[in-house]
Amino acid sequence: MNAPFGFKSTADDVLEGQDLGGKTILITGVSAGLGVETARSLVTHGAHVIGTARDLSKARSATASFADQGGGLALVEMDLASLASIRACADALLARGAPLDAVICNAGVMATPQGKTADGFETQFGTNHLGHFVLVNRLTPLLGDGSRVVMLSSAGHRFADVDIDDPNIEHRAYDPWASYGGAKTSNILFAVEFDRRHRGQGIRATAVHPGSIETELGRHLPPGAIDAARKALDEEQIAQGKGPVLWKNVPQGAATSVWAAIVADADEVGGRYCEDCHVAEFNDNPKVRGGVQPYALDAEHAKALWAKSEELVGERF
Repeated sequence: MNAPFGFKSTADDVLEGQDLGGKTILITGVSAGLGVETARSLVTHGAHVIGTARDLSKARSATASFADQGGGLALVEMDLASLASIRACADALLARGAPLDAVICNAGVMATPQGKTADGFETQFGTNHLGHFVLVNRLTPLLGDGSRVVMLSSAGHRFADVDIDDPNIEHRAYDPWASYGGAKTSNILFAVEFDRRHRGQGIRATAVHPGSIETELGRHLPPGAIDAARKALDEEQIAQGKGPVLWKNVPQGAATSVWAAIVADADEVGGRYCEDCHVAEFNDNPKVRGGVQPYALDAEHAKALWAKSEELVGERF
């Protein structure tokens, strides 16, 4: 790897000395938290960033301080819970024809109440996985040799594998954290299969865990749920003879995304899962935090999810 970045590294640390002039990077979810910080770090180092947001007014307010700096920021409207919105956004970008050097799939929802997207998919699977599945595949003509796709997953993928026979949770009890785990596992599996399909053209994909960070991602949780989750995670760690979970600030949380998109060696991160600015090791114990569960990098599982996803969205890629 290019430098010994780690848990405490910030996005600016990772990009120090990088001139990103001439690069164009698409980031989803540029209206709060990690999406805004990821965009800021890339823009101020010279990249032109296209940021998607469901609420453009909120995104404009959140990015006003840097939108005209460096390579500049352009905002486009897109709702990941609506295939019509995703397709309209992708069509507009394809019509412009500007090549993309990276796509960072940052947007998402976490532990939502049971619900459905505009197209009838379970909210977390439909938004976090299927929305990005359609977006990235439709934008692939804009990617070329040397470009990358970065999927933001989570250590929460250890909560559950994706059930390909019941992805919309229609035949079992709904659990918000298991649903989240399945969706985040899906993000990793998508990176695995996308990388396999496109690495011959020099287009690589990877998945990352940004770290434990307090952002708007927890907005769907009831009052006190974040504190309860913190306590449960700490107790889990302490029972294993470890200290409490270490939380990151937002600049640290954005570091692994920009590291994987810009700095890391493509052959090392392609088709892998990364955390703290390094490729994670396998961990087959879901009670142990850190590393990646083997089912999330299983190549045949990834192919099966791809086929199921095509079936669900009614589109082949």
